[in-house]
Amino acid sequence: MNMKAIRPMLWTGQVRETINFYEQLGFTCAAYSESWHWAALQRDEVEIMVCLPPDSEAMKQPAFTGSLYILLDEGVDQLWEVLKTKANICYAPETFAYGMREFALYDNNGYLLQFGQEVIAVD
Repeated sequence: MNMKAIRPMLWTGQVRETINFYEQLGFTCAAYSESWHWAALQRDEVEIMVCLPPDSEAMKQPAFTGSLYILLDEGVDQLWEVLKTKANICYAPETFAYGMREFALYDNNGYLLQFGQEVIAVD
């Protein structure tokens, strides 16, 4: 058995607004069901699904601790230039000693998205 991919399912109280937000980040809506209150958003090989929470759960804030870390093969600074005015910023591009250049922003629901690319480690 081999695990092939991870596709996070994020709860949102606003499916349509979340689709619009991710489209501003360059994602496309690959699938949408109004009756299921669900959508799949895709950019390159990254897929994020969004849906209304189950009826038994209240959607007051993100029900997820941590972040979604999206690994880039190149162009983290160019992506920053495109996205920096489209979302609430957590931190601007920075090169870390562990060999990653990355930045982070919050989506329209408050989920933390980090974007990073490998670089030569700094001392």
